[in-house]
Amino acid sequence: MQTRSLPLSSHASLQIHKNPLFLRQSSIFSCKTSRSFLPPNFQNSLLLPNSCLMKQRIKLATCCSNHRQEPISNNDGSSNPSVSNFKEEEEERKMEGLEKQSIWEQMKEIVMFTGPATGLWLCGPLMSLIDTAVIGQGSSLELAALGPGTVICDYTSYVFMFLSIATSNLVATSLARQDKKEVQHQISILLFVGLTCGFLMLLLTKLFGPWALTAFAGPKNLDILPAANTYVQIRALAWPTVLVGWVAQSASLGMKDSWGPLKALAVASAVNGIGDIVLCIFLGHGIAGAAWATMLSQVVAAYMMIEALNKKGYNGFTFSVPSWNEVLTILGLAAPLFVMMISRVAFWALVTYFATSLGTNAVAAHQVMIQSYGMCSVWGQPLSQTAQSFMPELIYGINRNLSKARILLSSLVIIGATLGLVLGIVGTSVPWFFPNIFTPDQTVVQEMHKVLIPYFIALSVSPGTHSLDGALLAGRDLKFISLSTFGCFSLGAVLLILARNGGYGLPGCWFALVGFQWVRFFLNLQRLLSPDGVLYSEDMSRYNLEKLKEA
Repeated sequence: MQTRSLPLSSHASLQIHKNPLFLRQSSIFSCKTSRSFLPPNFQNSLLLPNSCLMKQRIKLATCCSNHRQEPISNNDGSSNPSVSNFKEEEEERKMEGLEKQSIWEQMKEIVMFTGPATGLWLCGPLMSLIDTAVIGQGSSLELAALGPGTVICDYTSYVFMFLSIATSNLVATSLARQDKKEVQHQISILLFVGLTCGFLMLLLTKLFGPWALTAFAGPKNLDILPAANTYVQIRALAWPTVLVGWVAQSASLGMKDSWGPLKALAVASAVNGIGDIVLCIFLGHGIAGAAWATMLSQVVAAYMMIEALNKKGYNGFTFSVPSWNEVLTILGLAAPLFVMMISRVAFWALVTYFATSLGTNAVAAHQVMIQSYGMCSVWGQPLSQTAQSFMPELIYGINRNLSKARILLSSLVIIGATLGLVLGIVGTSVPWFFPNIFTPDQTVVQEMHKVLIPYFIALSVSPGTHSLDGALLAGRDLKFISLSTFGCFSLGAVLLILARNGGYGLPGCWFALVGFQWVRFFLNLQRLLSPDGVLYSEDMSRYNLEKLKEA
């Protein structure tokens, strides 16, 4: 058997040997974590402490040498290595991988993570749904104006979801290396990128917002353009804080913390709801009041996201200009994610575009249904985030275990299928039995009822598709997911054109959405089950990613 000698820092080695507390803790803990790596005939042996202790000494000494972590100091300036080493042990206990857990332990940890993560994904659509419900009670014209208005504000923001995914991925990778300085540096440069993109979008919206709305709404809907432009221009003021908040939120999720961001978005949703009621209902500002309430809530959310990051020991108010090499590294990860997100956003925008061309009643009905669909479909997003947060250690971590990764995916898909069925039933029942929640206009209600069947079919597969997307992103199969999503967009565009030319109206648009969702599901599933997929292939080259380290 080949052996390698590891270079030990003399300071770290001396520090370890002189610490009785460390010797007691490490002997117990190292035996616990090393049992699974011993041959079967030795795993039940009790004569392990000395050998296990030596392995743990080498491991921690090397870690100290590589990262040059300084021991915690006492008040008098002297170092306290026992406290430092004890905290190292506690951190390693908390970071015990999924590869050593049973399926039920995995499920418990998934539920504890996805519970608050579900709230994260619900807050955004909830804000738009609140706007839709409040505006719909006052004016069908302004309700129709929300259609193109939310496309410009909300759907366009999803284009920058690549920034969120890249942040979560890079932060999780650095934390696995226990390099806190690298994590801080990555957060700082990604915050700068988010801020820059936010100001760029603010400028583009101010300059080209009216033109984009005119091109999107078409000549048949010129009457909704003034209201839609008012909504867009007010919401545009929050672009910089929105993207900065996304980076801060994704950094927390990369640290497997979903409670901090949830508290921030819960407060933001409350601010948005109260603002809508006060500005729209009591003060009568209509769509402009809804825009101001949403904009203010987004600013509050971004500030609280950064504060949550600061409480973890990172400075969320530090912005660093990335070097050229760092820009190239970020682009290498973000480019395929950008193609994937823009394909999705383009398809959703195209569906709304064709619905808008059908007239005011059709676009008002579509606005209600698409907002309701978004509110329901985000319940599947935590499955994607769970895969991205927990699968990397099983796919390309130190304790790699592809069989456990496949079991985890099976659990996520089963949960997604069950959740999709429940969401389809509940989501369809609300506009069917309680349409007056959104609008009292019976003509709009009739248009809503025409799309209930494709609405149910598309919604039922959405959570399962999210879980498969998350597995591919966790395995960094970025080329496939970007190309497949672009292919589905192309197919969906053809179906939309055929539906419009065939005179199928609003149901035709929604059946095109059905095709888009189900084709994505089967393509992703086939890829994950193939021998070359991330859950079966032993090829590790795809996971090589440059460290963002140089300032």
